[in-house]
Amino acid sequence: MSKHKIGIIGGSGLYHLEGFTSQKWVKVKTPFGDPSDAFLTGQLAGRSVVFLPRHARGHRILPAELNHRANIWAMKKMGVAWIVSVSAVGSLQARYKPCDIVVPDQFLDRTKRGFEHTFFGRGLVGHVAFADPVCEPLRQILLKNARAAAARVHDGGTYVNMEGPAFSTRAESITHHRLGYDVIGMTNLGEAKCAREAEIAYATLAMVTDYDCWKVDEAHVTVEMVVANLMKNAAAAKAILARVIPQIPIEPGCSCHTALKNAIMTDRKYWPKKTLAALKPILAPYL
Repeated sequence: MSKHKIGIIGGSGLYHLEGFTSQKWVKVKTPFGDPSDAFLTGQLAGRSVVFLPRHARGHRILPAELNHRANIWAMKKMGVAWIVSVSAVGSLQARYKPCDIVVPDQFLDRTKRGFEHTFFGRGLVGHVAFADPVCEPLRQILLKNARAAAARVHDGGTYVNMEGPAFSTRAESITHHRLGYDVIGMTNLGEAKCAREAEIAYATLAMVTDYDCWKVDEAHVTVEMVVANLMKNAAAAKAILARVIPQIPIEPGCSCHTALKNAIMTDRKYWPKKTLAALKPILAPYL
């Protein structure tokens, strides 16, 4: 069995995957504070899987309150090399209908919390390449298996990451629609940035729940609408994950897994001991 684990971040219902055995909740302390929740570890299709309920069990954490650094640091510490994110999104284009699945390849940052989406700072400067923010080999595995398990799946697209917790104003939604962006959510950009810095491959299954509010001939998004379509999407997400897990490579081998190789600018002799101690799981290959 591979020592490298597969992470899943998503809604609390996703850990009820058929065949997910030897389940155990594990708490992880991090230098960046508390993760969203304990991590559910177990075995699925012969692979070690680590699941994190993004908003905590019972959905108690706002998108803007998510501690992405703690969540991803803990995943890295536990040996996770790939993360599949399952997320609810609003559609910004008519072709993406509620209950469709989009497998995005780009992100657009509309948050105000960029400094909380990096492990660098505190005396250590690094700049990872992020032109292609999604791991393409992992994205292709998601795309192939989503198409095999679900009716309407879309290849690629830009995920706009707003801050929330309120949904978009109509002016914001219409602007994003007219600019040609594809879906909108509140969570994935920080995960993707921290995962890249932690040399973890990351890709998203974006589950469409609504049309945001740009589409004036549709009811504007409400919590009731989102929850109803989330329940419909849950079965599709579980079916896709069950197919995806055994197809993820045994050993890390894409460029995501060496993202820090030429990213750190600070001279090695100036790396602060306290920062090194905090980032040891991430910087280990370069120490």
